[in-house]
Parts: sequence; C-alpha cells; structure tokens
Amino acid sequence: MNNMTRARPIKNRVNEMTGTDYPIFQAPMGWIARAQLASAVSNAGGMGVIETASGEFENIRNEVAKMRDLTDKPFGMNVALSYVKGTDIVDFVIKQGIKFVTTSSGSPTVCTQAFQEAGIKVFHVVPTLDMALKAIDCGVDGLVVEGGEGGGFKNPSPVSTMVLLPLIRSRTDLPIIAAGGICDGLSMAGAFAMGAEGVQMGTRMLSSSDSPVHDNWKQSIVAAKETDTVFLNQQSRPALRALRTERTEMLEPLGAFNAMEHLAGIPELYFGGEMEAAIPLSGQVVGRIDEIKSAADIVHSTVNEFYEAVNGLATRYTD
Repeated sequence: MNNMTRARPIKNRVNEMTGTDYPIFQAPMGWIARAQLASAVSNAGGMGVIETASGEFENIRNEVAKMRDLTDKPFGMNVALSYVKGTDIVDFVIKQGIKFVTTSSGSPTVCTQAFQEAGIKVFHVVPTLDMALKAIDCGVDGLVVEGGEGGGFKNPSPVSTMVLLPLIRSRTDLPIIAAGGICDGLSMAGAFAMGAEGVQMGTRMLSSSDSPVHDNWKQSIVAAKETDTVFLNQQSRPALRALRTERTEMLEPLGAFNAMEHLAGIPELYFGGEMEAAIPLSGQVVGRIDEIKSAADIVHSTVNEFYEAVNGLATRYTD
C-alpha cells in the first residue's frame, strides 16, 4: 500500500460467512478476474473472486492453483451458470476447498444444494426483485443485488442500485452484497444505509494497477465522464453496459445485434490495448474514477472513507 492506513475490520454477517476483514468483493469479470487481481484483493482483506465466464476452464484451473501460491487469505469463485453447462465445474469448485461462491447467468437451483452440502456459502446475482425471490426460494445464503449502473452483461430492463437494493431488502433478511455504481467509501456507506452488508466492485478494480488489462483501457476509464458509457443490445440478450468508443457509439442505436461478434476481439482489447477491437465493458462509475490505484489502496481507502461517512452522519444527525 502507498502509505495507506490499514482500515479497522468490519464485523457483520457477510464477513462472518467469508472470513474476510472487509466485505469488499471484486467482480468476476471474464478474463480479468484471475489470480493477479484476485490475490491482490484477498491479500488486502477483501474477497478476490476467480471467474468462469470466459469458458477457459483449463486456464481457470491453473489460476486457482496460482491463488494458492499468491495468498493464504480467503478467495471465492463465480459460477456463470449459462457458460458452464456440460462441465464438471461444480465438482471442481468443491474440490478446491473454497468456501464462497457467487452464481449468475441462470438458476441457482442446479448447484446450490451441492455447494452447501460441501460447506460453501452461495450468493446469487440478481438484477430484479422477481429473480431475487426465485433465488431465495432456491435456498441461497445471500444475494448480490446488481444495479443497471454496473458494467458488463446486464438485464435488458436495467434498474438502478438505489431503487433495486432497498426494494429487495424490504422483501428479505438475507445478507446482501450491493453491486453497480460502487467505487469508494461514500457509495459503500450509501449501500449499507439501504440494507447491504457488502459491496462488489468491477470497474474500480478493472482500473487498478493490479488489473491485468492494458493501460490504454485504464487510462480511458480515468479520462471518462459520467456520461461516457452506453447501454447496448437492449432488445436482445445479453444487454451490455460499456465504455463509449467509436464501436459502441455505432452499436448504440441498434436495438439488437449479435453481441458475441463484437466481443471476438477481447484479447486485442483487454491485453493489446486496441480500444476499438471489441466492446470495453465498463460501468457508469468511470465518471468517478480519476486515478489508477492498487487494489490494496482501493480496499483500505474505501473502508476508511466508509467509516468517515458513517461517523459524520451520526455526528451531524444524532443528539
């Protein structure tokens, strides 16, 4: 850390479930959420998460092995259900001794019981109240409530975190991790005020110095304004939120298109820095990110700012 004071641990149900010091989760971004970034987040006291959405299962297995060398802290995995059909990923996750999993892109019915019988806590990603209620009926341990501000694959009818989070909280007492629009202690405090007990960061961690993506993408995020993302493919699936580029501006007026065709150049974009090679998935918080920081600095500055915000409100509005 760059002279950043290590924050006081937070104690709540999410931390008790995960064994982390801080309920800050790195989003499971395809090709990005691998050992380099995830270990940095875990070593900082948060929860690094390894992705499966890329479908590169042999590489994912290798990344899990790397995690064992890079950290002795807890880490988790995401199981992107629609991308892992016909694989042994559930058995593989269980064999790793991992104790925390998020599930997404499908019904958690297919794996929740198996994970829980192995002692794994399961949080399902939900973009609507209806999906949250279905996940609760499946017996999940918690929810990742994801607002439409976030980057990546989205529900075609996006709902903001500020609407979705308190709505779902009003219908369940399960622990909630808030996602979408989270990048610092102020947004974390706001999420906690609306019922969250943890936060997930994608774009903020994508732009960190520990992220494996090319510096061109990181600098584009730092330079972006709050209006510099576009919502794409809203009349089809998957809908996407992405950084504004020549490619995404061309796609924006199209109600539906083959998204996978425009993601074929991911290696060139992610690791070669060719910003027009594919769709650069990014959330609206690009407008609030003005520097590249390490994952450790992000985690600790977020928690310190969170305490300052909470204590400031208590001082200002209580006798």
